[in-house]
Amino acid sequence: MSRLDGAFVEAKRQGRTALICYLMAGVPSPGAFLDMAMACLEGGADVLEVGIPFSDPIADGPVIQEAGVRALENGVTPPMVLDMVRGLRERTMRPIVLMGYYNPIFRMGEGRFVSECVRAGADGLIVPDLPLHESASLRRICAAAGLDMVQLSTPLTSQNRHRALMEATSGFLYMVTRTGVTGAGTGTFGSLSSMVERSKLVSSAVPLAAGFGISTPGQVRTAKDAGVDGVIVGSALVVMTLNGSSPADIKTAVSRLSLACGPGVPM
Repeated sequence: MSRLDGAFVEAKRQGRTALICYLMAGVPSPGAFLDMAMACLEGGADVLEVGIPFSDPIADGPVIQEAGVRALENGVTPPMVLDMVRGLRERTMRPIVLMGYYNPIFRMGEGRFVSECVRAGADGLIVPDLPLHESASLRRICAAAGLDMVQLSTPLTSQNRHRALMEATSGFLYMVTRTGVTGAGTGTFGSLSSMVERSKLVSSAVPLAAGFGISTPGQVRTAKDAGVDGVIVGSALVVMTLNGSSPADIKTAVSRLSLACGPGVPM
């Protein structure tokens, strides 16, 4: 069982929805990032998602775009991100998933990139701008190396394509709650329950994690009540790394989100 599989299994055993926290690597600085990331884990994050900065992040809203610019200004490169993952792996055994765009992967070479990810201690990879029909090579390399490659599905994804994404994904299926880009506090979740229902018709074994627009404990609870196995919170935490918040502040915020993931929490 992979670390990602184990995180979802353990959360389910506890009657919880797994909490996945996203931070941009190298923000507010490469050194401070490690403290922020550990604060997320100490606050109760089950999985840490680490963003690889890129100059044209088509899936990201203003906050994560700003964080990407800050990281690039700090000189952060993909090899530096992998060094940060190594640093985190020395301090935690919880799953670490990398989220990055395809161009840097292509430039490094798929085989080398995946190999370096595994050597650094990463457990999964999300590539939001790589369509399913163009991802066979990278998926094959990831599978051979034991690196989960997570696919994304949206409210506008057709049933046939949704089925194909579920069959191709590894680790979990990233369920985008709405159209558009990432951003805190903008999720409506109107179609989330139906997305969960149609997913369960395909397979009840694939963990479902909802993201985009989830930023508050109340929204975490709404997503949990829709039947997802995990919730992904990004922009609400990333903005804290940009505005001078301390690791203690991050830990407190994540603790509140984690509490909302549990059973019987009144909202």
